Amino acid sequence: ALPAPSSPPAAAGPAAEGANIVVIKSPMVGTFYSRPNPKAEPYVKVGDRVDASTVVCIIEAMKVFNEIPAEVRGKVVAVIASDGEGVEFDKPLFKVDTSG
Repeated sequence: ALPAPSSPPAAAGPAAEGANIVVIKSPMVGTFYSRPNPKAEPYVKVGDRVDASTVVCIIEAMKVFNEIPAEVRGKVVAVIASDGEGVEFDKPLFKVDTSG
C-alpha cells in the first residue's frame, strides 16, 4: 500500500501552479549560483522576461561552472533555489509563466 499523500506544498509567492507555469529544473547535481560573482546582479529575478537562450544561473559541478539557459520563453514568477545551495538533478530552480 502506498502512504497517504501529505498536504500539498505551498506555492512560492503569488505564483499559482497553472497550465502556463513551467518549472526550470537543475540539469545536474552541484551548487546553485544566481549571479556570476558575489558582487554582480543576479542573472534573473522575479518579473524578468527570459527566452530559450537567457542564462538564468550557474551550477558548479566539480569546479566547473555551467551556465544554465532558461530553455523557455516567458516571465520569471518565482526563484526557488537559494544562492550557494546544493542542488540535486531535477530540483526545481525557477518558475516561468509562458502565457505572455
